[in-house]
Amino acid sequence: MARPREFDTDDALMDAMNVFWEHGYDAASLPELLTGMGLTRGSLYKAFTDKKNLFLEVLNRYEIEAVDTAVALLTTEPADGAERIEALFQSVVEAVQYGDQRGCLLCSAAAGPAAVDQDISGIVQLQLNKMSEAFYVALTQSVAHANASEQDREDIAAMLLSQYVGLRTMVRSNTSDEAIRKSVDAIVKVVGDRRSETSTSGD
Repeated sequence: MARPREFDTDDALMDAMNVFWEHGYDAASLPELLTGMGLTRGSLYKAFTDKKNLFLEVLNRYEIEAVDTAVALLTTEPADGAERIEALFQSVVEAVQYGDQRGCLLCSAAAGPAAVDQDISGIVQLQLNKMSEAFYVALTQSVAHANASEQDREDIAAMLLSQYVGLRTMVRSNTSDEAIRKSVDAIVKVVGDRRSETSTSGD
């Protein structure tokens, strides 16, 4: 049954997020959105104007639900920065192991409508920049990168962002668990791990 006009906007955005997350922006049809959100066509247009505006609001909500969570993981002590980066990438492996093949809504937007729509691209770039800055913070708080120059840390942060986006996109394309795990293992080796350094220096 469709929701009455006085519906909860947050709930509707979460439902729309799930539809876009599963199907992608282009493939999420209006009937699928209406069914997933439990809204009539009139209610959806009155509240969100059109599909694109709805997606923009969903991306803003995704920033709160997912991007800010990842940023908090990367920037919150007391764990060493390299360990925080590892934890974020390991969460990708864990999601796949639990059967979550949706990947990242932001990454899907970056690879899809952001390429042709300036408004969507603007939001995507802001959120990707937030992720890159969080990687940089983690690197500045990593024993393994304590002596790296600012430029080196910026370059590594940019590399980590591209790897993260690529991995989450690969997940959506049903890449095998093993391939995802091997990629994450390689990334962890590049970033460095305080535990391995401590172990080596203590021998």
